[in-house]
Amino acid sequence: MMKRSDVAWTLVGIMAVVLSGYMLYQEIRNLSLAELTDSLDAISKPSWVMAGLATLGAYFALAWYDRIAVSHLGKHISWWFITLCSFTTYALAHNVGASVFSGAVVRYRAYRSKGLTPHEIGVVIVFCSLTFLLGTLLAGGLVLIFRPDLLNRLVDAEPWLSRAIGASLLGVIGLYVIGAWRHFPPMHIGKWHITYPRLPIVGKQLVAAPLELACAAAIIYFALPKADNPGYLVVLGVFLASFSLALLSHAPGGLGVLEVTFLAAMPELPTADVLAALIVFRGFYLLLPLALAILVVALFEAGQWSQRRRTGSSSR
Repeated sequence: MMKRSDVAWTLVGIMAVVLSGYMLYQEIRNLSLAELTDSLDAISKPSWVMAGLATLGAYFALAWYDRIAVSHLGKHISWWFITLCSFTTYALAHNVGASVFSGAVVRYRAYRSKGLTPHEIGVVIVFCSLTFLLGTLLAGGLVLIFRPDLLNRLVDAEPWLSRAIGASLLGVIGLYVIGAWRHFPPMHIGKWHITYPRLPIVGKQLVAAPLELACAAAIIYFALPKADNPGYLVVLGVFLASFSLALLSHAPGGLGVLEVTFLAAMPELPTADVLAALIVFRGFYLLLPLALAILVVALFEAGQWSQRRRTGSSSR
């Protein structure tokens, strides 16, 4: 039975999709399909290749999330298995929405087959979410400090405020590093408690998470036209803001939220070009991985069923 909190967040996600869909309609109601098609056709072959490579980089970093979490637990599972589990988890979670399907079911089924306990799997899930949060704080802090004008694309703010927010975000990262260095008591997140990881693990977290975000934003950057392109750091900053809003909204795949945020933050670019870049992003980062993930889940479950059948036959 679905919990009340799950129902509530599902309703929040639906409301977010409806509201962002309405706002998006207001932005693109005068846009023709031909304009959008022309923008997609204008993307060069090298840009398509670079966007594809950036996608591979993003999913490699996501697999690294799980690898780091498993290492934190002191367990040894093959890179190949972890990569498939992570890929499937994030491909489904990114499309369905974190509030409805966080990837816990996939991780539970996969890691239980490798002997991890439910508590250990819970720690892996929370640890991966923590790694993503750390990456968002680190990347966001650096972008706000190096491009203090970026905040003006979304709200009216002075450069000093942008730098202050950026420094505060980096300060949180610093506290986390100090906690690991000085062996602070475990963090409590809901019913889970996470022991501060060893410093080498922290170092890997602070590389893997920004790498994933940087690669994901690069998909959009390479798909945008060179003319009037605001630059990679701006694209990264807007991506961090839009992706965070999408997660908070619990809208499946950030449907409409990404588009509305990017269109509002990049007025110097034609609407059709921005939407074309986001279509490339959704195709490479969301839809293609989703199709592959469904295949991986089907093959895994078929293998588990076959194994149970052989075990049952041999025990007779």
